[in-house]
Amino acid sequence: MATVSLTPQAVFSTESGGALASATILRFPPNFVRQLSTKARRNCSNIGVAQIVAAAWSDCPAASAAAEVSAIPNAKVAQPSAVVLAERNLLGSDASLAVHAGERLGRRIATDAITTPVVNTSAYWFNNSQELIDFKEGRHASFEYGRYGNPTTEALEKKMSALEKAESTVFVASGMYAAVAMLSALVPAGGHIVTTTDCYRKTRIYMETELPKRGISMTVIRPADMDALQNALDNNNVSLFFTETPTNPFLRCIDIEHVSNMCHSKGALLCIDSTFASPINQKALTLGADLVIHSATKYIAGHNDVIGGCVSGRDELVSKVRIYHHVVGGVLNPNAAYLILRGMKTLHLRVQCQNNTALRMAQFLEEHLKIARVYYPGLPSHPEHHIAKSQMTGFGGVVSFEVAGDFDATRKFIDSVKIPYHAPSFGGCESIIDQPAIMSYWDSKEQRDIYGIKDNLIRFSIGVEDFEDLKNDLVQALEKI
Repeated sequence: MATVSLTPQAVFSTESGGALASATILRFPPNFVRQLSTKARRNCSNIGVAQIVAAAWSDCPAASAAAEVSAIPNAKVAQPSAVVLAERNLLGSDASLAVHAGERLGRRIATDAITTPVVNTSAYWFNNSQELIDFKEGRHASFEYGRYGNPTTEALEKKMSALEKAESTVFVASGMYAAVAMLSALVPAGGHIVTTTDCYRKTRIYMETELPKRGISMTVIRPADMDALQNALDNNNVSLFFTETPTNPFLRCIDIEHVSNMCHSKGALLCIDSTFASPINQKALTLGADLVIHSATKYIAGHNDVIGGCVSGRDELVSKVRIYHHVVGGVLNPNAAYLILRGMKTLHLRVQCQNNTALRMAQFLEEHLKIARVYYPGLPSHPEHHIAKSQMTGFGGVVSFEVAGDFDATRKFIDSVKIPYHAPSFGGCESIIDQPAIMSYWDSKEQRDIYGIKDNLIRFSIGVEDFEDLKNDLVQALEKI
């Protein structure tokens, strides 16, 4: 039976939530024990452990505030604890961070279970009014309500912060909501933003239709057009430059260090959507970005079974996003947080495999007579190959290409593949293929023409299958057109 323990006088870290410095066996009050089901008392592991710990959370006084407390106006936030610093020194590689960060040394739940338990609770209780007041004023580390924080999610946020070299991370219900929350929290009414033509379509739709309701204007530039970016910065009071790199679906790459210098010289923030890269391949914050966003649905979780998103960066900025998130909602379910935590333990293995297979696939496709063009930043033919080489350690698992044929030939090719699933999304273990003219832009030929989405364009997300199997499958499909 798993042993559950909490320290009666624990010292918690304050970076992304905190950690126990030591632990003793927790004595449960009789009235609490009676509330447990027979099964939970008999089998205290995973969810059973989590329910026990969550219900007894306020038995753990602490010397400093948790990250969620920092969202309270008068709360005080201390420097990173010795535990967090020790974790940084111990876990020196992305591989070790992906497996252990936020869990091996830094989680609040003290248990001999290897995996971080799922805390399924909507609220947290306090022993008395004074303890609640201490929590409100930052002297007691705990949680209050499920929308404001959860121990399982907190461990996930620590892991992402460690991988992205961020001061803080907030996880939310989806990648799209992460973008919405970031824009809503950081761009003032009447502000101006800059973005790029090549991006996730729903992000563009939100910016085009919803931001004007707050009086926010927008300049849209082509990804490589630095003169257009400079012009926008010179002639507008720009609050934020928001761009993907690599972009969707043409995988264009932005020179993060260069544009961060351009933006900061004009007092503008830079937010990078790094979903197509993952923190294994690219660390935008170390290159000068203020914030980085991920759709955790993709590479981060990596198993096509959960939806989530996150914003990482300086605590000063992430706290503003977190406060907005606490008010509006969009909460990540703790069960989803557990699935993402589990997926991240193999992030480095999956991404390295996808990098290797995708590069080989791009090279193969570029030489094939029935392929008109290949878009992949790992190829010398890619317009920003030099940028990708300078700021990425791998080029990702997505290869976009154009079939040498029309709409019908492309559709026939898609329908002829046997291994990849015909579906949206990318970054998972299973390969996925789609024709954006149908999958993403079927309702608007005008939009397809504007953004260069040709009828013969294919987006191929490569999973962790064998390269030869995938190649042979594409060969037989191409032979049918």
